[in-house]
Amino acid sequence: MKQLAERKKRAVKMIKELKKLFPDAKTVLKFSNNLELLIVVMLSAQCTDRMVNKVTEKLFKKYKKLDEYVKADPKEFERDIHSCGFYKNKTKNILTTVKMLKEEFGGKVPHTMQGLLRLRGVARKTANVVLGNAYGIVEGIAVDTHVIRLSKLYGLTDNTNPDRIEKDLMRIVPKKDWFLFTNLLIEYGRKYCPARKHDHKNCPLSSI
Repeated sequence: MKQLAERKKRAVKMIKELKKLFPDAKTVLKFSNNLELLIVVMLSAQCTDRMVNKVTEKLFKKYKKLDEYVKADPKEFERDIHSCGFYKNKTKNILTTVKMLKEEFGGKVPHTMQGLLRLRGVARKTANVVLGNAYGIVEGIAVDTHVIRLSKLYGLTDNTNPDRIEKDLMRIVPKKDWFLFTNLLIEYGRKYCPARKHDHKNCPLSSI
């Protein structure tokens, strides 16, 4: 219980400082509707947001409607998203998902965690990002690579599994900050505390 209380205290301090550093923190992924949002988040796995935006700039001009994705040729789609890495798996996931959207969800992106998790290739991280950005629904905390690394670095969790890390964070981060917390840590990881070796003493949160 003592450790939990300490972690709550630390999380609140971190959020306060991060809000000062990044008052406008939000996703940098570019999309103009809920379908595009779902696709950019699926493409962003193991890929930089910058590269995803570069790929989708052309992709979203080529495929404008759900039916165009449904009819897409897998080999051609693989070439379209090749630069995002894991393109074979991502193609399979996205093209299966768009068919599910058409056949099972009336062509709409689900607005529940349960519905989103039924889609191929969608785990809680993707579902949390889509729910928050598309519908303003916050059911958890999206745990990406920045969140995993920084949560462990600052002693907010001892776990390595994303689902367990999410549960740990949900116990210590105030619910009103769940959605923002991911974007704050992503911004911080990019600007001040990257994965590559560096001197943590110069990171703004080092005192915490």
